[in-house]
Amino acid sequence: MATVETRTVRAQAKWVRTSARKARVVAEHIRGRSVPEARAVLAFTPRAAARELEKVLASAVANAEANHDLIGDELVVQAAVVDEGPTLKRWRARARGRVARIKKRTCHITVLLAPMAQEELAGGENRKRAARPQAEAPKEPKPQRPKGERKAKQTTETAATARPRAKRAAEKKES
Repeated sequence: MATVETRTVRAQAKWVRTSARKARVVAEHIRGRSVPEARAVLAFTPRAAARELEKVLASAVANAEANHDLIGDELVVQAAVVDEGPTLKRWRARARGRVARIKKRTCHITVLLAPMAQEELAGGENRKRAARPQAEAPKEPKPQRPKGERKAKQTTETAATARPRAKRAAEKKES
């Protein structure tokens, strides 16, 4: 049995001037996606951390193409990890001679890429069709009542109880 060697490609950006918490929100969007899909998601994400993640993703793709002879569009984001970096401590003057501490946080962003499985490459269209739920037959529209007409009450009446009700209704009309 032949063993398949899986090559993972890594790129890292250190000391990025954004907080790890904010960058992790963006990293969640691209985990498990293909590279073209991840690029599209990052291009339309309005957060500042998306630009930094986009640069790291581009670097990882360039590493894969240059060092491992892989095709960039056939890769998947296996992991996107954001770790905390060192915090720069600064001071800001406040009222009455006091100071307030300012924490300028940094983070380290790591992106791991792996080649797509052969089944995903070959059956890309079939996989997309299989993932979509089958469309049900279109339902016939309900018949529309005229605006002024009211819906008839549904009652379960037996023959014995129907007759007295009819008599009562006739008596009400007479009076």
